[in-house]
Amino acid sequence: MAGATCKCCLNLSSFFAVEEINNSTTLLPGITLGYDFYDSCMEPVVVLQPSLLFLSEMNTSSISVHCDYTDYWTRVLAVIGPHSSELSMVTAKLFSFFLIPQVSYGATSEKLNNEQYPSFFRTVPSDKIQIDALSQLLIAFKWNWIAVVASDDDYGREGLSLLSSTMNGKSICIAYEGLIPTDLSNANVQEKMSQVIHSINETKVNVIVLFSKDRSVREFFKMWFKLGLGQKVWLATEAWVMSDVVLTLKGVQNIGTVIGFVIKARNVYAFEEYTSDLLELTQQESFCRESREQAGQLGSVLGPQCPQCNNISHHQVTAVLGHRQTFAVYTAVYGVAQALHEALQCQNGQCQKHRVKPWQLLEKLNDLNFSIHNESFHFDEQHSINMGYEVLSWTWPHKKTEIVSIGSFHGNLSINESMVHFHTVDQKAPLSECLTKCSSGQIRRMKGFHLCCYDCIDCESGTFHNDSTCTPCPEHQWSPKRSTQCLDRGEKYIFWSEPLAVCLLGLLLVAFVLTCLSGVLFLKNLQTPAVEASGGGLCLVALLGLAATCISGVLFLGKPSPTICRIQQPFFALCLNLCFSTILVKALQIMLVNDFADSRPNVLHTIIQRHPSVLATVSVLAETVLCVVYLYATPTLLIQNYKLLPEEVLLQCQVQSWLTFATIHGLNGIVAFVSFICTFMVQSSPKKYNIARAIAFAMLTYFITLIIFIPTYATVKQVDQPAVQIGAILLCTFGMLTAYYLPKCYIIWFKPEWNTQNYFQDYTQNRIQGKDT
Repeated sequence: MAGATCKCCLNLSSFFAVEEINNSTTLLPGITLGYDFYDSCMEPVVVLQPSLLFLSEMNTSSISVHCDYTDYWTRVLAVIGPHSSELSMVTAKLFSFFLIPQVSYGATSEKLNNEQYPSFFRTVPSDKIQIDALSQLLIAFKWNWIAVVASDDDYGREGLSLLSSTMNGKSICIAYEGLIPTDLSNANVQEKMSQVIHSINETKVNVIVLFSKDRSVREFFKMWFKLGLGQKVWLATEAWVMSDVVLTLKGVQNIGTVIGFVIKARNVYAFEEYTSDLLELTQQESFCRESREQAGQLGSVLGPQCPQCNNISHHQVTAVLGHRQTFAVYTAVYGVAQALHEALQCQNGQCQKHRVKPWQLLEKLNDLNFSIHNESFHFDEQHSINMGYEVLSWTWPHKKTEIVSIGSFHGNLSINESMVHFHTVDQKAPLSECLTKCSSGQIRRMKGFHLCCYDCIDCESGTFHNDSTCTPCPEHQWSPKRSTQCLDRGEKYIFWSEPLAVCLLGLLLVAFVLTCLSGVLFLKNLQTPAVEASGGGLCLVALLGLAATCISGVLFLGKPSPTICRIQQPFFALCLNLCFSTILVKALQIMLVNDFADSRPNVLHTIIQRHPSVLATVSVLAETVLCVVYLYATPTLLIQNYKLLPEEVLLQCQVQSWLTFATIHGLNGIVAFVSFICTFMVQSSPKKYNIARAIAFAMLTYFITLIIFIPTYATVKQVDQPAVQIGAILLCTFGMLTAYYLPKCYIIWFKPEWNTQNYFQDYTQNRIQGKDT
């Protein structure tokens, strides 16, 4: 009964508008509008019957076939309605072919904006406007994780398509899209409803958009209650937000929070009085008899009459006089009348023309601007009149549904959030988020298949958050994890103050002091047998080279410079060669008198025996030449290594050529190897000090140092390589001191009775004496 009452109310507003225009002296003066009213019964087949009648030629009930319909006079000039988009798309193609203006007061489908319907107009905004309003509402409450349910018809499917495209562009993620059946007589309705509801429940969304007809919404809510699911936020379209079909559902107050949009309502001036007078007229028997007679004459066209309108009371009509579409119908009639006024060239109380064709009326409607009671209206480029929307919310203050206006939309959303009573415990808007608002130093990564749903990913160390990406820092800078900027790198080398450096310096100092003390002790006892057997004055040169070797270790500590990098290796190799060269002379002497004692003397014998310093000088000069070549050809370079350490730049001395590196150190290796070969097999009396064995052990410590140093240097981190080189210097120095010099110092200092010609008598002399015997 409510639906019939509303339908009759809309018809009444059309009657009222036509009569008001016919009684006007300014709009269409001298012209009386006629009309035919037909009930579509919301069925496409039914709506086609009167539509074909409208297309029939004037004063006939047939449609003539012509190649050109320019001069074709149809039965009507314009059509108001139908209400729904589904029915309007059925009729719009017919009327557009004949260029008959059709003005709907409820068809909101975006498809009707298509060029296929050039004669279609409407006095309501399209669904796209409503979806824009929905998106702004979602943004206002920070809801970006939603589900969308639409009715399985043209209205719902198109709305779902528009929602998907619009929401995606506004970073609102649709977690689930579903269709609910509109054919409620189908046996599978409940099963399909149940599947959609279970799918929604799996998404964990708190906000659901229902783009559906009211009867489908009612069945959907019934199934929701049947499955015992919790309360949600429901965003309603104008198709059901004020529908009694949904509002009267038992238990609807437990559905949660309902917020929806309806076209802004305006009062039709004097409409209530007109309706009251008309209802009084319908109580007269003569009016009812005449009405039945007219209905009988048209029965062959319209079919059986709907009887509901015969039992409408004044109270029922009063309740729906303020229906949102009443003014839309009223505006549609006035819009057509104003276009006709201009087409007939009416002015100064009379019209220049008395007849126009539908296509001529259509031309005027395309650019029409008109006013109703001093309020201006016009059809936009999509042939729509956008009156704006009112935002409504359902409340149940006394267990009875009340609809409260909480805002409006006309291009921009204006809403009073405090007026919305949400179903939550604190009555605040529930969260429904997917697009995480990432923290500083994080970027968004797409989550699953939802293009607008993201996880927050930390920017790794060495990168910083720049717009929507993690950008690598410049080479000379670094950044920690989740950084928004880069920091300058610190410098890394072995600092003087760090424990490792202090420990190495202490050991170098100990080695240097021991070497110096040995040198002082040898200098004071230079003429004693122990010193003379070790090489005499050349021992002081060797100890000087060994002390300088200790000093060379200091070059590997602290901040390196280009100069320090250049001299590190040559200085170390030259100092070590100075020590090894003197030992080589002694080893050659031992070999000469031990293995070649019976050979004929030659120049080499003379040099080795009488001018040993010449051999030492030659060795040092050769090493000096190699070091000079190394310094100028392929010197060690200072480089800044940015790749090794995350926060610092490593300052290191990098060898350019390992060949020249091996050459300068290889000469020392050769000298040590010759010294070892010359002495390791020499025998001595147990009661005498074996200098040859001391030399062999000293050289052996050098080789052990090389064996340890090479693989260690190749495997340790580059930041630790200078410490490994210092370690090699220390090991070599302590090996030389322990194996060759310190035992003699012990004898000189603690066992002076051993420091005799007999104990240190050269075994070569013993060998000669033996031969004489």
